[in-house]
Amino acid sequence: MSEKNDDIPLADDDDTDTIISGGKTPRAAQPLPKEEPPEDPEEKARLITQVLELQNTLDDLSQRVDSVKEESLKLSSENQVLGQYIQNLMTSSAIFQSSQPSRQKQ
Repeated sequence: MSEKNDDIPLADDDDTDTIISGGKTPRAAQPLPKEEPPEDPEEKARLITQVLELQNTLDDLSQRVDSVKEESLKLSSENQVLGQYIQNLMTSSAIFQSSQPSRQKQ
């Protein structure tokens, strides 16, 4: 049985360099050839407007995320204070204290 286990290749037995690069030496990145479509001023203006709108939307969303995070931290802090307050009330109240069973009068 140990002979069968010896024949199984392990991940550490392989060269990771040949796995990652496929056994070839990696080449330096080459820039893609520039294929510029004919410029359409209206299309370019539309794209610029769209990009600006998207940037504004992103800014608005980022500000909203920040305000929601602040509100969440504030509410979490308030919850801790209220939890401690409730715990203190329960500790000081006789209703929530464990009591020994009272004997019933006959």
